[in-house]
Amino acid sequence: MHFSRFGISFVHFCRRTCHVAVINLTSNIPKFTQSTRQFSLGFSEVPSSSRLLKDNMKTEVDRGQYVLPNDQPVVTLEITSAFNGLSKKEKLYAHYISKASWHGGLVTLLQTSPESGPAFVLLHKLFSAEDLEKFKAKVIDAGFTEDEYQALLVYSCGVFCNAGNYKGFGDTKIVPNMEQSRMEGMLKLSTIWDQLKPLWNSLKDTLFDLKPGITCLGYNPEGVTTYLSKNCTPQDTDQVQAWLKTEKIECYNTRLFKTENNGKITYEIRLASEQKGEIKQLTDGNITYVITRGDYSPLMGKVADFLESATSQAANDTEMKMLKAYVSSFRTGSLDDHKNGSRFWIKDKGPVVETYIGFIETYRDPAGVRGEFEGFVAAVNKEMSAKFTTLVSNAEHFLTLLPWSRGFEKDEFLKPDFTSLDVLTFAGSGIPAGINIPNCEFEHLYKSSSQNTLERGYSEIG
Repeated sequence: MHFSRFGISFVHFCRRTCHVAVINLTSNIPKFTQSTRQFSLGFSEVPSSSRLLKDNMKTEVDRGQYVLPNDQPVVTLEITSAFNGLSKKEKLYAHYISKASWHGGLVTLLQTSPESGPAFVLLHKLFSAEDLEKFKAKVIDAGFTEDEYQALLVYSCGVFCNAGNYKGFGDTKIVPNMEQSRMEGMLKLSTIWDQLKPLWNSLKDTLFDLKPGITCLGYNPEGVTTYLSKNCTPQDTDQVQAWLKTEKIECYNTRLFKTENNGKITYEIRLASEQKGEIKQLTDGNITYVITRGDYSPLMGKVADFLESATSQAANDTEMKMLKAYVSSFRTGSLDDHKNGSRFWIKDKGPVVETYIGFIETYRDPAGVRGEFEGFVAAVNKEMSAKFTTLVSNAEHFLTLLPWSRGFEKDEFLKPDFTSLDVLTFAGSGIPAGINIPNCEFEHLYKSSSQNTLERGYSEIG
């Protein structure tokens, strides 16, 4: 990943890291399973029965748009050399923020769809309990084909990679590339089928369903979202955003729930935070606005705890202040605290371990204002960084060679702090080649591109 304090680019991620990431992400699966219903409060339960695959085929849905092909590439990103180049203190700093990122990454599952969290738990339990080679042998011996077993693996990778059963890029639903009965037959061969059965029975129809309104993310009834209760319309979100603007509150770390009673409407704006409780209530005519906090409370507490542990491993006072501001934000729900943390982050020039964490990109919220949780940790690729430093030092000369006059350039060229980073951890709905952060508008902009994701992507194309 290449990263400047105008930009980042990510690149090296190893196979072992992927497996460890999944394990860390669900380090407390039982509690996560119990909490899924709580976090989804305000949304309908995952239906126990819905239109089956054959019924969907009657509507002539092109299933090819919603399955991942069996030859879907799975690549490994290299991080070993960059991580080994870190000091013990830097490794611990990276470790604690990685733990914070993976625990926060569970929120992303809950932000994707009502069934994404339980689906993740189902598949994680399966592959945690089974030896892959032995499980494959059981599947083949039972009469299933190599293609069917591969389809199970590919679907599972899709759910893990996209933090749910909707694509991180494109927002369309991902369904298993097999008949429902065949997937169930394979799951029944697991040594822990008794544990998987209740989850599977609550999920199976929904996971395969392609009826209109659930094939992509968006406002109900045309799409699926967990950022808003199902009765929220575009007009509702506009109404709430207009009120929040008067209160000088942004929506990045919120969800919106609407209730109606005897012609009166209540909008609950729920902040993600460890602390719980009502912050403010205001009634205007037949509309009441209520701001509460405590959404994803157990997970936000874990995020804050691990960031707090990272403060003792910070390289300097700026990093320590940054982390303390983030901790306060995740404990209280204060977006201003997160902005303050981002200000310190911008001032932390040329860190050996680069990171960012929070509710960042707003693409998957139908209203485009609520952020998806994302956390990354990356180590400096010293060799590539040296090349970028040379490029930046010669930038003013290169500007004179561009095919336009100087009048189209800024009066003064501001040299960026440009660093190449190799991704160690990226919790979210997909690893981008680059990102522009922070999204909140204030003093500065940091642009990033991922070196190891770029290299692997180009090698696959080539």
